[in-house]
Amino acid sequence: LLDRILEYRPELAKKIAQAKTSLLKPTKSGFNKVDPGPFAERLVTYLQAGQYKLLKAYRSIASQEQKERLVNSITAAIRRSLNPDDILSVAVRELGQALRACRCLIYRCKATDTVVKIQHEYLSGDVLSLVGQSWNLADNPLFQAVVKQQERIYVQDAQEDRWILGDQEVRVSSMQAQQWQISSWLMVPVVHQNRLLGMVEVHHCGLPYDWSHDNLELIEAIATQIGVGLIQAEAYANLEDFNQQLEALDRTRSNLIAITGHELRTPLSTIQVCLESLASEPDMPIELRQVMLQSALTDAERMRKLIQDFLTLSQLESGRVEWHLEPLPVQECVDLALSSLRTRQMDDSLPEITAQVSSELPLIKADGEWVVEVLSKLLDNACKFTDPTGKVVIQAHPNGGQMVEVTVADTGRGIEPNRLEAVFDRFYQEEGALRRSAGGTGLGLAICRQIVTGLGGQIWAESEGKDRGSKFHLTLPIFHTDEEEKPTKTTQEKGRTSKGRR
Repeated sequence: LLDRILEYRPELAKKIAQAKTSLLKPTKSGFNKVDPGPFAERLVTYLQAGQYKLLKAYRSIASQEQKERLVNSITAAIRRSLNPDDILSVAVRELGQALRACRCLIYRCKATDTVVKIQHEYLSGDVLSLVGQSWNLADNPLFQAVVKQQERIYVQDAQEDRWILGDQEVRVSSMQAQQWQISSWLMVPVVHQNRLLGMVEVHHCGLPYDWSHDNLELIEAIATQIGVGLIQAEAYANLEDFNQQLEALDRTRSNLIAITGHELRTPLSTIQVCLESLASEPDMPIELRQVMLQSALTDAERMRKLIQDFLTLSQLESGRVEWHLEPLPVQECVDLALSSLRTRQMDDSLPEITAQVSSELPLIKADGEWVVEVLSKLLDNACKFTDPTGKVVIQAHPNGGQMVEVTVADTGRGIEPNRLEAVFDRFYQEEGALRRSAGGTGLGLAICRQIVTGLGGQIWAESEGKDRGSKFHLTLPIFHTDEEEKPTKTTQEKGRTSKGRR
């Protein structure tokens, strides 16, 4: 018996030796002749049962430790980074290694998505990769069931399970399983407050796999942590967006105060000085009186344009305009814009302006008054920042079969490459509000973008840099004879605002 105990418990060798010394002494009784077999068998069985329980406890502790380590690893990754891609990359790698899966996928999706592109994947062995592939969700009965129940669903044998080989509606899922060698399939939703954020998929290839309760709980725990991480990342991204919007609003407010203060105060001061001079100097020469009156009228018109720009931009941004779309020749719009420009400014103060617009261009489908408004503002802008010795060129040509592209190019001040998009912001000024060499509110290009976008086109700027000139491109849709000429209805007629603007 002691020898058998020694065989199972070698660490008790010293005590067993002592027991042999004390127990195996010769005795006069027949005790040593008693068969110890039955007792020994029962004792061995007891020891084996104890060892089995101990081994089971060790395995449970190891499994729990693995689960805690994996959860802690993903939690640490979430704390280190608020980038969703980093979170999903760590999660898919750690989960795939822990489960020894053939393939593990984690992707973001909504309940209404029909397809997703796989970006985060763990592979083992010679399994085909899904990275970059479009993963069909709309025709996958497993995905639809998970979305409906918001609970995990697993398939032990993809060749026999009803989710795969059911009626005709689920054949696409069966084709997916065969194409990507999936024999066992698990889907666990990533959910936060009943909102589907993503999906965890685990694939086993080859023989069918028996999903254990511990593994299922582990995957669900990881999915919960992934959901928390995605929500935190989303909240952080929203906070950054809000901060950027607040910064933009603050800049807009500052520019509004500075620019309107300058643009309103300057003409008001001029008007006041001129009127006070006329009132206090009855003997003022006629020539000087005419100069005073003309200065007051000029600055009054400047103020009217400023206020009209504010109203126009407000109406465009709120959608309170009605587009009267009709077939128009581009050349006619360009001629009207040039005529308006020369009427407002002295020819000797303008740079050389060349119009290269063919009368053979296809008609555009647009609102004529708004197109002339855009061209006038672009030409005003080009002339304002170009010396009288410079050049301004306006060109037009077809852009594909759907658009006509108009370009206004100048040899003037130019734009820094990193400012090409910012010039279309409201109240944008290349120079500071207090050191500007050219007047204006910074609303002209913002109005142009709103108009062109409303007409179904695009507008953008190009420049090689400071003092290298600039080009403004805009596209407008071509009129096709099979189209109906209908105004686009909104909440307020544009005609009334156009009359006020003119």
